[in-house]
Amino acid sequence: MPFEELIMKRAKTGFVLVAMVIGGINNVVIAGGNDEHETPQVTIGERLFLETRFAQAYAAHPGKADPALSYTLTLDQPLRGPFAGKTMNCRACHLVDEHKLDPGAGMRTYADFTHVSPIPERGDGQHFTVRNSMSMVSINPTDRRETVFHYDGQFNTMEDLVRGTLVGRNYGWLPNETLQAMQHIAQVIRNDDGTGELAREYGGSYRKVLTGTAKDISTKFRLSKAYRVDVATASNAQILDAVAKLIAAYVDDLHYAQDAQGNYIGSPYDQFLKLNKLPRQPRQGESAQDYARRLLHAVTVLKTPRFIRGAHHHFKYHQQAFAFTAEELTGMKLFFTRGSRKLRGGNCVSCHAAPDFSDFAFHNTGVSQVNYDAQHGRGAFGRLLIPDLGTRNQHYDKYLPVTASHPDANGRFRKPVNVDKPGDMDLGLWNVFANPDYPAPQANLLRILCRQHRDVACNTESLLPYTVAAFKTPVLRDPGHSNPYMHTGEFNALEDVVRFYISTSALVKSHQLHNADKELFDINLQQEDIAPLVAFLRALNEDYE
Repeated sequence: MPFEELIMKRAKTGFVLVAMVIGGINNVVIAGGNDEHETPQVTIGERLFLETRFAQAYAAHPGKADPALSYTLTLDQPLRGPFAGKTMNCRACHLVDEHKLDPGAGMRTYADFTHVSPIPERGDGQHFTVRNSMSMVSINPTDRRETVFHYDGQFNTMEDLVRGTLVGRNYGWLPNETLQAMQHIAQVIRNDDGTGELAREYGGSYRKVLTGTAKDISTKFRLSKAYRVDVATASNAQILDAVAKLIAAYVDDLHYAQDAQGNYIGSPYDQFLKLNKLPRQPRQGESAQDYARRLLHAVTVLKTPRFIRGAHHHFKYHQQAFAFTAEELTGMKLFFTRGSRKLRGGNCVSCHAAPDFSDFAFHNTGVSQVNYDAQHGRGAFGRLLIPDLGTRNQHYDKYLPVTASHPDANGRFRKPVNVDKPGDMDLGLWNVFANPDYPAPQANLLRILCRQHRDVACNTESLLPYTVAAFKTPVLRDPGHSNPYMHTGEFNALEDVVRFYISTSALVKSHQLHNADKELFDINLQQEDIAPLVAFLRALNEDYE
């Protein structure tokens, strides 16, 4: 898709809502996107999200294409990249409708199509991101005090994440180039002449729009004082902060469809709950676990459930019926049930807590160990020498990731598994928790971990072993638009994900999974449970735009 067409067809964060009749009662469902009610900070944040001039490649060679943007990689054949001829931006890895008409591709919920995304070449051997690109929709719920970002919890706020990305390796900047990155981004903002495609679409030059005082700025683009920055007098750091704040406002505004009461409404599952007058969100002060138990009880005692048959609505972007039938209901019960020796259940809701379908916490699902053992032999992960807190921090360069303070660090435990490099692997949260080079998220991480591991002393030394190979739980809504799954992006089918959990649960029960998440003990699924459970997961799909 040409860049000019892309910015005219960009995905929107608002929703057009229409009333329709399903099963005899009025329901509200998604009909399409609409930006009429977007705030100026969200609109300008979207512009900055699409901006392709902040990258190191543009600073080094203005106007020259970055080869990393030439193609969108998929699990099959690559597609022409929507930003081919440009340099890196946020949207290159967090796609939406760029490939919706391409066979084998389709819509995305701000995610990619392949295991890991390409990044600019800088001579350091890194050509791809370490992890799969997590969907960005509904990743920052407003009702949670302790939310951190990235699979390993590296960032304390969305603004921190944006700032770190803009001056980080994904944009081609090396750890010792932070000041150069900041200066370059500020220069792009200061020197923008208002003639580019984005400027013509979004209200004029950055100097005009971000300063926000010109009388001829449209109300659609007129920022409130809280989001303005005087580009003429602001420092490089102040301009970067303003850019990060605006992009964060845009990302925070990405949500799956909800009604005025905050109930999700876009999927067959949501419509099934509404149709049967089932509880759709926790009560005030009710924990996620208590809500899940209450909902499971309510659906279990439902004598004559009313199903969504798909007769009155169809998906626009999913090749499936818009339906919630007896099979999906069976899968829902498996999803919400804590299994035991006598009781079948997937215990999925313990991590993918309804209604968001994430607990926004960290768990070791076994992916890292299974991958490592597959390359280096059974039991190899268990033989790895993972240092304790004191040893790790005393020998930072030997164990921990590269940062501006430690540009020569080995980063061996934040690398993909490599058959030729025993010891290289990704330990996730272990790299960040109690790491002195990441001070910002530590208080929130400690609170999250103390809440998760109530039977462990609430201090960094005691908790560090429980962070080994732990990764943040992604939001499970609209899974059909965020595959391939896991932080490694290794499973393209939901059936394979369910089979993986069955196998890792067996490893846990035979005491073969290091630092196993306790929730894996309570999975009791059989082969015949896979189909209904997957049917339920597909009932969480929606037409996100």
